[in-house]
Order: sequence, then structure tokens, then C-alpha cells
Amino acid sequence: MELPEREAMDFDVVIVGAGPAGLAAAIQLKQLAAEAGTEVSVVVVEKGSEVGAHILSGAVIDPSGLDKLIPDWRADPDRPLKTEVVKDEFMFLGPAGGISLPNVAFPKLMSNHGNFVGSLSNVTKYLGRKAEELGVEIYPGFPAAEILYDDSGAVVGVATGDLGVARSGEARDDFTRGMELRAKYTVFGEGARGSLTKKLIDRYRLNQHSDHQKYGLGVKELWQVRPEKFRPGLVQHSMGWPLPNKAGGGSWLYHFDDHLVSVGFVTHLNYENPTLSPFEEFQRFKTHPMIRDVFEGAKRIGYGARAIMEGGWQSVPKLVFPGGCLVGDSAGFVNVPRIKGSHNAVLSGMQAAGAIHEALVAGRAQDELTAYEEGWRSSPIGYDLKRVRNVKPLWSKYGTLVGVGLGGLDMWLNELAGLSLFGTLSHGKPDYACTKPLKDVTPIKYPRPDGVLTFDRLSSVYLSNTNHEEDQPVHLQVKDMGLQKSSEHDVFGGPSSRYCPAGVYEWIEEGGAPRYQINAQNCVHCKTCDIKDPNQNINWVTPEGPGGPNYVNM
Repeated sequence: MELPEREAMDFDVVIVGAGPAGLAAAIQLKQLAAEAGTEVSVVVVEKGSEVGAHILSGAVIDPSGLDKLIPDWRADPDRPLKTEVVKDEFMFLGPAGGISLPNVAFPKLMSNHGNFVGSLSNVTKYLGRKAEELGVEIYPGFPAAEILYDDSGAVVGVATGDLGVARSGEARDDFTRGMELRAKYTVFGEGARGSLTKKLIDRYRLNQHSDHQKYGLGVKELWQVRPEKFRPGLVQHSMGWPLPNKAGGGSWLYHFDDHLVSVGFVTHLNYENPTLSPFEEFQRFKTHPMIRDVFEGAKRIGYGARAIMEGGWQSVPKLVFPGGCLVGDSAGFVNVPRIKGSHNAVLSGMQAAGAIHEALVAGRAQDELTAYEEGWRSSPIGYDLKRVRNVKPLWSKYGTLVGVGLGGLDMWLNELAGLSLFGTLSHGKPDYACTKPLKDVTPIKYPRPDGVLTFDRLSSVYLSNTNHEEDQPVHLQVKDMGLQKSSEHDVFGGPSSRYCPAGVYEWIEEGGAPRYQINAQNCVHCKTCDIKDPNQNINWVTPEGPGGPNYVNM
């Protein structure tokens, strides 16, 4: 159909994504402008229905970024973090039992002393309010769907998606054209595997000199537990069962706020067996004798899932390009062994803001922010990531048992002497290339959920408050449906029906032949399909308007 021209608005800075990184960049830009007596116009577009709606994390939060951005946040009666870590435990689990490892065995960088347990979704809501108080414009429910370029190839902003497009591709009666938001600089903080970030990395070859990115899938539930089971400030992590040695991952249990327990499980997406289901492994984990007792008489009140960037130091791409930059999870600033990234996200947003403000004051626009690119490795972000750079490669190469020991030794040497026996290790194959054909593995059979401690996907998705407009183009694009049948189904046994934590993908027997069904309504925007499909045949793009989960306290 022939589309009308879009209306356009001009700003100094456009920020894509109201996560910790994007909002920190917006706040810091306004702070720097106020200090310098200058004006800077900043707009943030967010695909969630409200700020924080799509934000999910464990979360034990290192407050170092927040301390630097808003130094007096602890004195604020509306502060989002109120439960400080009081006890830190690490367990190694076997099928019938496990052991608790002493804290003295771990380097100081692994300690959670001084950190807070809480909801990262609520932290971003708090940052959103602070940003708006400073004059930042925030538009939730408007996903950035297209990157705008000038004739020289520089990024000059983004366009939000059109509304009112039917599944057929035709305009409905309520059709509304998207808006062009043009800027001198555009900041991309879309989170893990952002749909626009992928395009920028490909167009500008930003990963030309970095290792490929690695990912995990974090699946989380929020429970309200009985008073006698609640231990505010308790932080527990585990590795081992139920995952086999060659499939890496681990768990968390965090007690915080009003008798809330955040429980979750991360599965590294370089696992080999296509019948493995990260969702089902998480459900099994809760049945372990050392874990299940905390949920006796408790009520499950929340569910969600999201991909986690795990490549670290050696996988961070070039962060700048003509007209913009990457921040936060879009840049890959997660410290995997610490299971933390929000502090680095905030710091990266601040560093990007500093480089942008300096450029604006100098009268520049749409060039490369070299100060940001050249500064991050020597900043606290670089220090945080470099010390742990070999942990994930060691886990992947040697499995959990040996890899954890070698990773711990490497962290100790980095902490004590700034040395590593391994130099900087490569990650090996991309996650999608690790999947083996079905004929080469032993299929995994999972027990049926009991509806009390373990659950199915659909009842879980219900708790994520996920919703999409039904009559819209499917935002999960299969590039070649024939390849999906001949390879994903016939060779790999249909792993999409197992790796997806929301029941989006199904192979249905119809008339004696398999048919691929995509239940896009269920999608919680975790991006796992875009990462783990063995042929890279699924492309995740933003759906219409504010579609997706609406997380509360997650």
C-alpha cells in the first residue's frame, strides 16, 4: 500500500529504550547541560506500555552506577531499593542433595556485600520519573522500528512503527503512520539482541574485531512466601543439577521487600541437545530437596523471561558509528559470573552522555563519538569485565565441574595479581551452531507439572500480563518456511517448541504432515528464537504499539 509521509520532530538526542542505560544517558545529559548553562533536548522512546513494563532481572543490584548518577538516592523515601544483602550463599547441587561452598573460596569481586535485592523494573520506573523531572520527554508504547540515515550513511534518528496495520499487511480503519524522530545523535539501549542494534552491527561491521556474542536465557518467577520462610536480604546461587555437565547455567533465590522471593534459572544457550528446555529445567530445579521447602504454602505471582548477554569483554563490539552509539545490554556489558549488568548499563549511559554533551557544545553532529569508544575499557566498566573475561569460555570448554574450578582460579589470579594463565580466551562457536541434530542425542523427557510447585508455559505467560493486538503482522518472521520444515523440524526435531519459554512455537500434525504454528500473542520478547534457531531463520522485530509483557515488581 502507498503510505503517507511521516511527520517529523527534531531533537538534540534521541534515545531508544527506557532501560537503565538509556534513562541514565538522558538524566546525565540534562545534568551536564544544567551545569554548563546550556540547553539539550532529549527524547526517549520505549516499546513497553510504560517505563519498566519490559524490564526483567534477578535482581541483586550493584548500586555503584546509581550512586554516581543520583548520589542522594538512598535518602529518597521513594527509592526503589530498600533490601540490602545480609547473607550470601552458593550451592553446588546434585540430583538428591548438594553442598554449600564457603564464601572465603570466592574472590571479593563475587561478594554481594553492599548490594541490594529488588526489582530492576521498579528501578527503571524511578529513573523514568527522575528523567521527566529534568525535562526529558519519554514516549512509552512507541517502539522504534526503523533507523533513519542521511545521504552520507550517518544515523540521523529513528522512526516509530506504524499503527493499525492488519495481519494481511493492509491498513485498517485505525491506521496511523509512525513518527520520525530526528537527532544530532541517537543512542541505542534496546537490551539484549535488539532488533535495530543487529542492523547497526551488520551495517557498520561493528563486530569486525570482536568475538561473537554469547547468550543465556533467564527464566524467572516471583513468589510471595509465608512469613516463617522469609529471610529478607538472603541471596542464594547454585550451579549443577538439573543441567548436565556440558550444559551450563545456574540459579538464584533472592528474598526482598514484602515477603517476596525472586527465583530464577539461567541456561547458557550454547547447549547441544535440541530436546533440552530451559523452562522445564527451571521447573525441575524448584523440586530439589534444598530448594523446594521455601515455596511450601507460597503463592506464585509473577513470571517472565529474557535473553542475557554473556560474551563479556572480548565480545563487546565497536560502540560508535556516525551519528550514534550503543549502551548497556546492547553493548554487552553484563558481568556473567556476578550475574550483574545494570550498574555497567548506568555507567555506560553516563559515559555516552558525557561524550555527546561534549560534541554538542563543540557544535558537532552525526559524527563518531570517539571519546566514548576510547574510554570504556579503561573505565570501571572495563575493569569489571576484564577480570572475568575467561570465566564463560572456560565453562563452555570444560563443562561445569572443571570449568567452575578453572574460572575461579582465573578470577583469583586477576584479583590478586592482575594476571591470567589463559590470556584472553575465545568463545568458540556461536550458540546456534552448537545445537546437534536430533539423531545424535538422547531425548530428554520432562515430568508433567503439578500445578503447585511446577507449571506449564501458558499458565506462566498469563502471569506476565502479556498481550498483543491480534490483527497485526506477525513480529516473529520466518525467512524460509521450507528450511524450517526441512532442517529445524526434520534434522533438529523442532527445538523452537522447547527453547521458547512462552509456548510461541508449535509443530502440529495436520493431515499427516507437520505444520509450523506461531502463537505470536504469547511472546514475552525474550529474543531466544532469534538467537538459538539453528539456521538463523527467525528474525524478531518489534510488534505494533505497546505489545508484550507488562511486568510488575520484576
